[in-house]
Amino acid sequence: MTHPWFLGEEVPRVLAHRGFVPLDSENVVENSVAALAAARAAGTVYLESDCHVTADGDVVLFHDDDLRRVTGDPRPIATVRTRELADIMSTRGGLATLPDVLHAFPDARFNLDVKADAAAAAVGTLTARESHRVLLTSFSDARRDIALAASRARGGEPATSAGTRTLARVLAAVTARLPRLAARHLSGVDALQIPERHRGIRVLSRRLIDVAHSAGVEVHVWTVNDPERMRRLWETGVDGVVTDRADIGVAARAARL
Repeated sequence: MTHPWFLGEEVPRVLAHRGFVPLDSENVVENSVAALAAARAAGTVYLESDCHVTADGDVVLFHDDDLRRVTGDPRPIATVRTRELADIMSTRGGLATLPDVLHAFPDARFNLDVKADAAAAAVGTLTARESHRVLLTSFSDARRDIALAASRARGGEPATSAGTRTLARVLAAVTARLPRLAARHLSGVDALQIPERHRGIRVLSRRLIDVAHSAGVEVHVWTVNDPERMRRLWETGVDGVVTDRADIGVAARAARL
């Protein structure tokens, strides 16, 4: 059965990577409330983001585990109180806490990457009631499993994509031309979210796409900002792209359709 996260929306999908920061915007950073709003305004329903926790245990949307790259502050997010972080982000597009953005964007569908062990259970708990429009993922299969378990304990059933360990097993089975084994590794997975290449090694292949589709699993490729590359990937059967340029992705999809 197809998860509601995938239903009623156009394929190929355009996932806004950490929201969208328009080129002419001022004082807006990735993963801020303003960046998420800009992604929705650009025409995509899918908001991709990352989850950490503050010193108060609140789940916030940040990619890095510290503030250095985004704000110039070297402190780890886990050591900063939520109120102070909100003050820091007030001039950068607004702090995105997970409960607030779930409420603020009721028609959006969230692709949430659990970046910290301490965030896993909280993310699952907070998204349980909204799990019909949430896909939970993590490079760590263990974190992903904790988040999924926490959601299910409260009646949620989010979509999910494979962690690194699961993906490695799928790739090994595909390479060995063992589609049934690959399908077993894909059990319980709704999507593969992968780079086209990793450290010079090709990850995406036509065979992988075919095996995934046979198992009812979508393939999404990150991070793709060039419209020609988007079109090429879609022509090979890729179901969606994760992009920093939601505006370009939406326009490329519209031209294709």
